[in-house]
Amino acid sequence: MNPLRLATVVALLVVLVIVPVAHGQLLLSTNDNKVTLVNGVATTVKSPPPDTLTVIDLKSWPPKVVAEVDVPGSVVGPPFSVAVTPDESLALVTANETLDPGDPTKRIPNNTMSVVDLKATPPKIIATLETGKNPAGVSITRQGTLALVANRGDGTVSVFTIQGKTVTPAGKVTIGDEKAGACHATISPDGKLALVTRDGDERISVLSIDGTKVEYTKRDVSAGLRPYGIDIASTGAFAAVANIGRGGGDADTVSLIDLKAKPPRVVSTVTVGQTPEGIKISPDGSIVAVVVMNGSNKPKDSPFFNDAGKLVLLRVSGMDLSRMAEAPIGHWSQGAAFSPDGKHLFVGNMVEKDIQVFSLDGGLRDSGMRIAIKGGPAALRTADK
Repeated sequence: MNPLRLATVVALLVVLVIVPVAHGQLLLSTNDNKVTLVNGVATTVKSPPPDTLTVIDLKSWPPKVVAEVDVPGSVVGPPFSVAVTPDESLALVTANETLDPGDPTKRIPNNTMSVVDLKATPPKIIATLETGKNPAGVSITRQGTLALVANRGDGTVSVFTIQGKTVTPAGKVTIGDEKAGACHATISPDGKLALVTRDGDERISVLSIDGTKVEYTKRDVSAGLRPYGIDIASTGAFAAVANIGRGGGDADTVSLIDLKAKPPRVVSTVTVGQTPEGIKISPDGSIVAVVVMNGSNKPKDSPFFNDAGKLVLLRVSGMDLSRMAEAPIGHWSQGAAFSPDGKHLFVGNMVEKDIQVFSLDGGLRDSGMRIAIKGGPAALRTADK
């Protein structure tokens, strides 16, 4: 081979080696059809259609709904009730509540999680597993081998192992009693630590993870009133937690937890408005997106009612949080998710039954795009990488 051709081949091989692996491109929404908001009151729907899981492809633009499958879900709890494996082959969906078979006008505690095969055409439930009482937030390690589910009704965290498409129960970790209100378990990028919010007794429990061994360290972090949604940055340096408050019309807060400190501790707190329901950190760790109900879920004659929620962006500078931007959203809004490239942000609006799409290219801007959903989008999630 002549020197010029050899150099060309070497250059091509170098390019192939350094091209980064593409990030996942699926956005999942779990949708609750059992509950609707009637003048500020969460009301059971008479003879509702099944709850659903919507699979949205972000590779093309505008985003495209590629599948919708009947999967039990629930709006009760933080909007983290769906999780995706890193290879996007499986989704885990918890169902906090179900309709009472004896009286379908009532909702009762549930204790199941659905395993959905996303590679099947169409996607389908391949297993239904038992959790603790009232399962809520679920997370999967970035290694794709372990999942944790926070059980609001019994103060435990359920542990599941993942091997291929097989998800297996591996025990429970008790972090409090049934009044602790375990809300969501988020896992550090290295898979060695988890933080579990407890809105019942206002603590954030630190768990240690060693392979499949998960233990409560007995270390609890104190952030604000009713810590609820929580997320850990891809760097593992910090976590951000939404303190949902009492729902009495007062402005509520978001706190930043320094995970490099030994032991972890809250180092910054900012006010964001009434009821920060959803929270998500951008892929590069520079922004915290907060979905604030802003009184949009209250009766219209309430002095705290506002005819729109709001999306608040917080800038992360070192270990400090500061306000960056905000924009109006829908009513009774829930989860938030970033596109893998961090250029777009998605917000689930329960009343409107749609996903609102924002652009972050050059600032926060409502794109005017709405993705219609068959049900109220109770939680949004992409795969953690």
